[in-house]
Amino acid sequence: MRLRLLKSKIHRATVTEANLDYYGSITIDQNLMDASGIVENEMVLVANMGNGSRHETYVIAGAPGSGVICSNGAAAHLVSAGDEVIIMAFADFEPQEVAGHRPRVILVDKENVPLSPQQQNAF
Repeated sequence: MRLRLLKSKIHRATVTEANLDYYGSITIDQNLMDASGIVENEMVLVANMGNGSRHETYVIAGAPGSGVICSNGAAAHLVSAGDEVIIMAFADFEPQEVAGHRPRVILVDKENVPLSPQQQNAF
């Protein structure tokens, strides 16, 4: 039996744009991807903190340091620029791997800059 656990999370990212005229995905600043362990083309679950909507899509890399969080395609109907979202990636684990697993959780400020470890520990 395999168990699906949270692998990575970018918490309270601010959507910078929603681009309906694109074929799909979510664009995420490469620095945030690196910090969280999310990789290009990985499936993610996006939860909108304002309206409760959730959708799955895949990730494309945005320019490093840009702070971009852009919902593309049909999912652009579910978020608007300025919305706060939680972006989550999951992975399957064997039961013996569960005890040692800790997800990589990145909290960000309003400009999508990761908080320092000291700031993150305050949450």
